Amino acid sequence: MQSSHQDPGFTVRLADPDNAATDAVSAPAGSGRTAAPKNFSQRRRNRHGRGLRGELTLPTLPGYRTRSERFDDYVLDSAQRLHDIWGKTLDGVRFAVDEIPPGLEQLVSDGTPAPMGAYTPATAEEGPVITLFRRVVEQACGSREELQDLVHDVVVEHTAEMLGVPPESLDPVYRRRY
Repeated sequence: MQSSHQDPGFTVRLADPDNAATDAVSAPAGSGRTAAPKNFSQRRRNRHGRGLRGELTLPTLPGYRTRSERFDDYVLDSAQRLHDIWGKTLDGVRFAVDEIPPGLEQLVSDGTPAPMGAYTPATAEEGPVITLFRRVVEQACGSREELQDLVHDVVVEHTAEMLGVPPESLDPVYRRRY
């Protein structure tokens, strides 16, 4: 679609998402100004200038991170703490986070509690994997501090299962924070 005013050198062409590189707003010849238009989804503010001007929180602030990113950080911190204590014994162990355990519907229908984590032994192709189920762990906690403690306890329990030792001997502060 093209529109022209009284000035024969002025043309407006609406942006086509498929041909964004070829569409441009043309200024009169000789001005040297040619800019690619932004479509509505690329604009930061709405057409009346009332939209958000930027991010609500800065990336350096704690509120910028999502719950799943914070949960991943808790798992990483716990795994790093255990690795600092046990060293080479935990080399090759992978820690993973899933949203919910597989077969959750069947567990609920049977009336059994959902597991907070799982340990998968090593195979010929991969090392051992300790998986935490984020939604189940979050539902069991009331605050962020409790969540961090429970994540650490679940990581310690499944790591102890993998090594065949009691959790209390794996980490000296296991279940002593409550």
